[in-house]
Amino acid sequence: MSNYDENLAASGTARSAVALDTGLRDYMMRIYNYMAAGVGLTAAVAWLTYQLIGPALLQSPLIWVFILAPLALVFVIGSRINTLSVTTARLLFFAYAALVGVSLSILLHIYTSSSITRVFFIAAATFGALSIFGYTTRRDLSGVGTFLFMGLIGIIVASLVNLFLRSTGLDWLISIVGVGVFAGLTAYDTQRIKAMYDSKDDETSAGRKSIIAALSLYLNFINLFMMLLRLGGGRR
Repeated sequence: MSNYDENLAASGTARSAVALDTGLRDYMMRIYNYMAAGVGLTAAVAWLTYQLIGPALLQSPLIWVFILAPLALVFVIGSRINTLSVTTARLLFFAYAALVGVSLSILLHIYTSSSITRVFFIAAATFGALSIFGYTTRRDLSGVGTFLFMGLIGIIVASLVNLFLRSTGLDWLISIVGVGVFAGLTAYDTQRIKAMYDSKDDETSAGRKSIIAALSLYLNFINLFMMLLRLGGGRR
């Protein structure tokens, strides 16, 4: 009888592990699909803006609207994710990705299309490898989160200062540090997102988590791409 109970318990544990694995896989796939769709939308909007509007956008004050509006949307999504419906949060995420595409269209006037494509695939491969590492590693990455956040603050402050200094040396240093910071954040956020999964979440909670997680990974990818482009992009 004892052996039967033990076997029954082991069988139940195995079934729970399988269910957890399936649920976690579906949860992560939803996040990566949202993130990939956001990146694809950004690329499409950037290309269309470049083709239809051209350099006129660079000389228009409207460019600041497209640069600053995404910051407002990030704040709305991040601060109100627990009160937004899943549909609204999803629409805001894709609206954010589209606005980023408009602002990033200026890169097509600065860098050659071939170098942008090359760096994009380098960034995608790097992001994928680091995200897989963050997902599979058993090492707790939470300890590096504080240092990465401090590095992110440093990049923001240095970038604001360099708007006035216009130092190529400082710009190069910011890009080098930025690659390291966003590479680390990719692995760290993937592990954090994995830990957020709860098989007991209802569809609304799981949907909200998926969208805010996709936004985090999207931001890491876009910033990693931009830092790599500043380092290795071929200018026109």
